[in-house]
Amino acid sequence: MDVYLPIANLSVNGLIIVGLGALTGILSGMFGVGGGFLTTPLMIFYGIPPTVAAASAASQVTGASVSGVFFQSRRGGVDYKMGTVMVAGGIVGTGIGALLFRLLEQIGQIDTVISILYVVLLGSIGSLMARESIQAIRAERSGHKIAAKKRRHHPMVASLPMRWRFYRSGLYISPLAPLLLGCGVGILTMLMGIGGGFILVPVMLYVLGMSANVVVGTSLWQILFTTIATTMMHALTTQAVDIVLASLLLFGSVTGAQVGSQFAQKSSPVKLRLVLAIIVLLVAARMALGLTYMPDSIYTLAPL
Repeated sequence: MDVYLPIANLSVNGLIIVGLGALTGILSGMFGVGGGFLTTPLMIFYGIPPTVAAASAASQVTGASVSGVFFQSRRGGVDYKMGTVMVAGGIVGTGIGALLFRLLEQIGQIDTVISILYVVLLGSIGSLMARESIQAIRAERSGHKIAAKKRRHHPMVASLPMRWRFYRSGLYISPLAPLLLGCGVGILTMLMGIGGGFILVPVMLYVLGMSANVVVGTSLWQILFTTIATTMMHALTTQAVDIVLASLLLFGSVTGAQVGSQFAQKSSPVKLRLVLAIIVLLVAARMALGLTYMPDSIYTLAPL
């Protein structure tokens, strides 16, 4: 079933795109991550231009985050004050990211930069996840429990001025810390099309010191509005959002998330985390290969 993507300017098999969305949806349901950090690389591997892949993945993450926000809101798992500060930072970050995006496009390096960012980010996150998962599996087999990390402020966060009280998170810290965190995630969302949840959650827990009860919900709140801003910014500045591509991905991801949730209920969380780490490292390795491998033919001639 061939489908024409007007912005990407190519025809693709629509079932394969839905399948890619379903795969990231399954991973989302199984591992509790947004899947945006895998959607963009998989589309690039399939032949979608990196700029269109990143912009369209951001709009797909927006749609996938809505149901999560509603669920967390009903259970009281969102710190709206903290989330609003992070959203403000995220909107500023998308503006900065848009400037960087246009600059890198003008000098012809945007595709390379996107690939490098994915190699560095996925390689780092995957390595940390794999190490922690292996330690947990070894501890589980030996019968020893790994002590849980204590929730505490990072010294740099504690030293920032102008403190506010965030009652839902149980914090009394400067709003500059979540503002800067949101800004950083906004830049990455604009450049890479990721939601940023796999970065936000550990930072909110171990750097900001937020309560675990509101971390996921507040992260989804920030991701929802930051990806909305990113999609609008891409639509207005880069014109790289392919609505046909995003719709196919969203259809697949919504379906796949239900399947993934069923798998997650029957599997060991520690082993699931190790599987995710391996998948992330494999994607990072494939991206690195694409940056270094010289094809037999470095260009092709094709009719327009």
